[in-house]
Formats: sequence, structure tokens, C-alpha cells
Amino acid sequence: MSKPAPAQIIGLACVVVGVGPGGSTSMLARVAVVDYRGQTLLDSYVQPTMQVSDYRTSTTGIEAGHLAPGSAMRFQDVQARVADLMKGKTVVGHSLWLDLSVLGIPHPAVATRDVALYQPFRNALRSPNQVVGLQTLMWRLMNRRAQDDKQCPLEKARAAVDLYRSHATEWEDHVSKGQWPCQLPPSTFSRCYT
Repeated sequence: MSKPAPAQIIGLACVVVGVGPGGSTSMLARVAVVDYRGQTLLDSYVQPTMQVSDYRTSTTGIEAGHLAPGSAMRFQDVQARVADLMKGKTVVGHSLWLDLSVLGIPHPAVATRDVALYQPFRNALRSPNQVVGLQTLMWRLMNRRAQDDKQCPLEKARAAVDLYRSHATEWEDHVSKGQWPCQLPPSTFSRCYT
């Protein structure tokens, strides 16, 4: 497999609200897609398809008005737009399985670069078997703050792409040699990958 060209790389991040009893089930509320340089390709609030029971406002910053018709896109339209942007691309993100799950869009595993699963990052932070948060990765590896306030998918997508770019040559060398440099995502999310 050849190294993906910058034009073939996008960053993806989602913010979710809670639905169902106690708001324990995640539902897409905002999504962002950026290019290799962090330029915005999509940033949209998403109308819920179920009654929201917890906007998780303290962490998401999302309130009912953000998800109202006129302020937010319909889920089906967002899903189609994101699927179109992802088609044939290498998708970079943090804990991508969560984003792919709430979007309902599977993607080829070999065309993902998940900074939460990248083993050299985990080794550098002495957390070889656990997911390290994006804030921690950014601060410890890039000496930069990220996601200090409310969750912002644009900031999250840009941070993931920046982390990837900082190690892209090494990462892609491993991939080209058939040495996948990442842990596997949780097996309960295998449906998110093709």
C-alpha cells in the first residue's frame, strides 16, 4: 500500500448528546471534517432522530436551539455528506470507532489512522494498553492545549490531523511494510470497519 497523498487525508470528529433512559446512549449532535492542513470541509450541528434526554451541555456546549431545524442539518443529509467526503480517503481521528458508530458509516480499517490507537504514542506516554485522551496526547507530545473548554469537533479533528502529521512518515513506513502500528479498536465496534 502506498503512502496516502495529503489530498487523500481528512480528519473527522463528532460531538454527541445523550438519548434514552438517563441519556446513556450517544447520538450525533455535531460533526466536523477537515483536510490535511486543518481547513474546514464540513462543520454542522445535526438534528436528533430521537428525543434528547441529556444535552451534556457542560462538556458539549450544545443546547436545544443548536439542534433545531434551521440551525442543524438532518441526520440523513449529514450522513450522506460525510460518507461522500470519506469515500476513497484515509480518515484520521481520535477514537474513530465512536465517530463511525454514531455516524453509521463503516470505513476500511486500513484507511484509518487513529491517534488513540497508535502504539508509538501510547509507548511514549507509558500507556501501552489503554486509550490516551486527546488533551493528554496534544499536551505531552505537541506541548499544545486542546479541548480545554467545551468539546469542539473542529478543534478535535485538527488536533488529530496535527498529531498524525507529526509522525506521518514513520506511521506510513510501518503500514507500507505490513507492520500495522496501531492497537485494534474495541471488538464491539468491528461493524464500523470494512
